[in-house]
Amino acid sequence: MIHIEKEIWHEIPILVIVDSEKKEEPLPVLTYIHGFTSAKEHNLPLAYLMAEKGYRVLLPDCFLHGERVINLDEKQRQMKFFDIIKQNILDLKLIKEILDQRGLLLDNRFGLAGTSMGGITTAAALTQYPWIKSAAILMGTPKITIYAGQIIQEIQKQGVNLPMSTEEIEKMLESLNAIDLSMQPERLDGRPLFFWHGEKDMVVPFDHAHSFHQQILGEYKNQESIRFIPEIGAGHKVSRLAILETVKWFELQL
Repeated sequence: MIHIEKEIWHEIPILVIVDSEKKEEPLPVLTYIHGFTSAKEHNLPLAYLMAEKGYRVLLPDCFLHGERVINLDEKQRQMKFFDIIKQNILDLKLIKEILDQRGLLLDNRFGLAGTSMGGITTAAALTQYPWIKSAAILMGTPKITIYAGQIIQEIQKQGVNLPMSTEEIEKMLESLNAIDLSMQPERLDGRPLFFWHGEKDMVVPFDHAHSFHQQILGEYKNQESIRFIPEIGAGHKVSRLAILETVKWFELQL
């Protein structure tokens, strides 16, 4: 039987999904980060499939999402998009600490994955935490600085006045460099990395992940540790194929 329990870890609401007979045992762990405007419960199908295969899956609510929503309108929350990603990275460290304190992590087998904003978080976290053993980026970009610049340009084209000065925008973009995986691909250090992206994605550019994959492919001595699956005709929505391939990936690489 698959057990689902809601807990609070360092003020982070989190769903823990695990085989009920193994819930007190150390297990390999996959933490899955949801997308913008989504919440932890939306990734239960993938979590169930992973738990069936003997993994402990953690689904946290991101800052300003799910049970952590505060009184902000959507435009205000959109302006905090990159702050949310930075907070996600800090949250991951807290999650890892609790796993270690409770003795729930088997052989340091900590995997990370995410959808859209969660995929961007995954790429960014790989620049900070060498203890992430395997990762999957679904509809995310490893080029966070370029992505931020493109979003700002698009908003400005629409004639919307940003509540930031030119100097503040430049400072914000510069602050993203430290978590930009495309600027420091050596941080991957051969760690298993999987990408899935719909070719018709109109939200997060397909080319960001695809070109990065091409860039780093030659750096992997073990070609089985790096994979990119494009899905023809798919837009900005995770397909069943993407879910099943992600589960297969972690079965092999975590």
